[in-house]
Amino acid sequence: MYAVVRTGGKQYSVREGQQLDVETLAGAEGDRVELRDVLLVSDGDKLTVGTPTVPGARVVAEVLGQGRAKKVIVFKYKRKTRYRRKLGHRQPFTRLAVREIIAG
Repeated sequence: MYAVVRTGGKQYSVREGQQLDVETLAGAEGDRVELRDVLLVSDGDKLTVGTPTVPGARVVAEVLGQGRAKKVIVFKYKRKTRYRRKLGHRQPFTRLAVREIIAG
């Protein structure tokens, strides 16, 4: 059984027991989170596609922790004018463990 959920402006294909990193969600380690924007649910041979979401479907996940991704270097440069800007960015994320997929 798998589902496609939308959170943080992105779509993720999830299965029970899977771990995934999503955009930051409120919650401490060990909290349960329900993702209600379920776009598609597949239960073996039955496929349900939402318009835009599947009514009553939800994905229950547990927060494993909050973290920050590896640093991405942003470097701006213009030749002959002595212009250089170096910035670093670390995107925060929430690590989830999918516990249950509930089809509506």
